[in-house]
Amino acid sequence: MKIIVENTMEQYETMFAMTEGREDYFRYTMMKPFEPMWKTIQVPLQAKQHGGYDVLMAVDMLGYMPVFEEEKGWEAIAKLKEINALQTAEATLRLCVERMKKKDIEVKTNELRFGLYIANPEKLKLQKGYCGFGGIPGFIHVSIFPNSYNIPRLPAVIAHEFHHNIRFSYFDWDHGNVTVGDYLVIEGLAESFAKELYGEHLLGPWVTSIDKDDLLYSLDVIKENLDVKGFAEVSSYMFGDVFAKEQGYSPVGLSPFAGYAVGYEVVQSFMRENSIGIAEATLLSTKDIIGNCRLFE
Repeated sequence: MKIIVENTMEQYETMFAMTEGREDYFRYTMMKPFEPMWKTIQVPLQAKQHGGYDVLMAVDMLGYMPVFEEEKGWEAIAKLKEINALQTAEATLRLCVERMKKKDIEVKTNELRFGLYIANPEKLKLQKGYCGFGGIPGFIHVSIFPNSYNIPRLPAVIAHEFHHNIRFSYFDWDHGNVTVGDYLVIEGLAESFAKELYGEHLLGPWVTSIDKDDLLYSLDVIKENLDVKGFAEVSSYMFGDVFAKEQGYSPVGLSPFAGYAVGYEVVQSFMRENSIGIAEATLLSTKDIIGNCRLFE
């Protein structure tokens, strides 16, 4: 499989030097290589009507830096180049591919295209300034506004998103019928893969920001709702009340990323209780993992 790491640092430098046409440059130069990914999730590069939903609106909602925020943009570029972020990304992806290849598991595409983008630190405050998307096999996006917390964790979040590429190469994502249990397992497996490669100390705030008492409470709430279905409904359990209110979902009384933390505990418990490694667990169903993790007994 061919790994392609987009030279987004050079692209950003070109874009921020422009006095006009930045939006079209972002659409048709920076996002065009990912058009199949955007089409899959029904995001056009440009809306048919002015002000309509398109890739610029989508990335803003996902917490990317607006194309006109050049002062913060230049600051982020300088730091990302200093830490050789693109080289780190490529090395990380190659390690992920080799680790899974040893178990005869692979992303079922001919190419894996990766893009590293500048995050809006205000929008991603709870995520500590970084996030990712790897739900479409063959494509990975990571956004980051580099800081002392997230720089060491860049390889781990790339590994997390890579695992989504793996999981969805073997299991279909059913947006309308995904359950809380499904989503727990998807995220728990991804973060467990990141842990295996880079250690528990580099896991993301979506797992580590919740304390023990809150985790136990979240387990109790989620236990009764494992079969809740539908992306909007499930998202309330995964992302918590702060995000539910922002997105217009119904809050369910949970802290930010409660579902991610519970999902990680579910997968870790399943692997311990059954002496199973992450590669083997990756190919098991939600039912197998939830039913044998012993956390919900």
